[in-house]
Amino acid sequence: MTFLNIKPIAWAFSLITLGTEMLNSVFSFYYVKLFLHLYKVSEVAFYQAQMILMIWNALNDLTGYFHNNSKADCCSNRHSSVLYGAPLCAAAFLLPWFPWKYYHEGDWLSGLHLVVSLCAFDSTLTFVQQAQCVLFAEIFTRYESRLQLIKINQVASLVGSTSILFCGLISDNMEILLNFQVIAVVVAILATASLYTGMCHLSHLEPKRSPEENLFSETVQDLPWTSVVSLMKQILTQKNFRLFLIVNFFQVFHLTFFSNFMMIFVDNLIPTDVLPSSIRSIMYGAGFICPQCLVLISQSWLRKFGYYKIILFSFYLEGTASVVMLLLGQQYYYFLALYLTVIMVIVQASFCLFNLPLADMVDADLLKFNRQSPLSSMVFGINALFTKPAQSLAPMVILSRLNQFGYGNPNESTILDLHDAMFNLICLVPLGIAAIQILVWSPFSIRKKTDYTGVF
Repeated sequence: MTFLNIKPIAWAFSLITLGTEMLNSVFSFYYVKLFLHLYKVSEVAFYQAQMILMIWNALNDLTGYFHNNSKADCCSNRHSSVLYGAPLCAAAFLLPWFPWKYYHEGDWLSGLHLVVSLCAFDSTLTFVQQAQCVLFAEIFTRYESRLQLIKINQVASLVGSTSILFCGLISDNMEILLNFQVIAVVVAILATASLYTGMCHLSHLEPKRSPEENLFSETVQDLPWTSVVSLMKQILTQKNFRLFLIVNFFQVFHLTFFSNFMMIFVDNLIPTDVLPSSIRSIMYGAGFICPQCLVLISQSWLRKFGYYKIILFSFYLEGTASVVMLLLGQQYYYFLALYLTVIMVIVQASFCLFNLPLADMVDADLLKFNRQSPLSSMVFGINALFTKPAQSLAPMVILSRLNQFGYGNPNESTILDLHDAMFNLICLVPLGIAAIQILVWSPFSIRKKTDYTGVF
């Protein structure tokens, strides 16, 4: 595949990104506020739901093996995974926004509703995204082609991220639930159409595999579990992969922290007369739209410095911004709003680049062990298995901390302490995570294609 004919393939691939981004950004940003504020789910039920999600993720992420070994067409074929998964993912996306009845505070049914919504959406989204990630590593094998795909992909992510903005403006940041439900249905329909269109085009444009590659793929599907465990051990023995897992775990935790609680922090720390609802909606939208713009304009930096230095610089930037905001204090409302937006943008933008080192590690594993075909599904599956628990831990840890200061039942005597706790969280959590990521990411040694050998 030459560099010239990558563009139509990249645009088809980006339509899949557009669909998943529309669904995932809205779901992760709004579901916590929906269940805590509107459905009044109890603290215990919220923790139980997150714990069940963690266990479910561990089982769900075994699809890394399942994709390689299943004989079913919907699983063994990447294209079929997206085509089968698209309508299921859209249906699961709609689950939380429609209450099963009028919920009273602490209603057990609202807790069950949360569990079903989280597990259903996570399963279907993982099914689609893992197939997409594997296609990324297997189709786009050159660093230049991956950079071009990242650029085109970010255009799709930018468009998809606008769903946050429109949902906020039309529903008055979820104050008008009926409006939100209508826009959610529209988002689900558009996302499904985007996923189908992208996958159909990609199946026609993707280079055909050689008979030798198809033969090896068939033998991989026949591997026993003992061989699969052995392959997993080989992957996990690689130092760079272990370092990446740690960094990615904290990145997912950081991203989930802000995605789930940004609205709650802003509602409590910034008065409405300082920042009206429409401006808040634009601010929330900017937190998801600007990262894509930042990645788009940083293409020349990526070519010049590589993703390693760009990601490392983002960690230093997050830490510096956190220290500055901590020194300024929470009374500077406009600086606080700017800080929250900037941190969200940096975390999202750097996370957008994480597929580059992960795909490079697939290539490095291929060369190190002289494999005939890349173990893309297994590498991406192991990554998900170790990092996805952060999506459940983040809301559990943060909500537990907030409830210590009366978040569930705030009153005049505890409200100031609650605000102080929130401000400390939004400053100290990014600072702590940035420090850990700098220490762990610094020894990462795969920084360009020529670094694949002799680094383990």
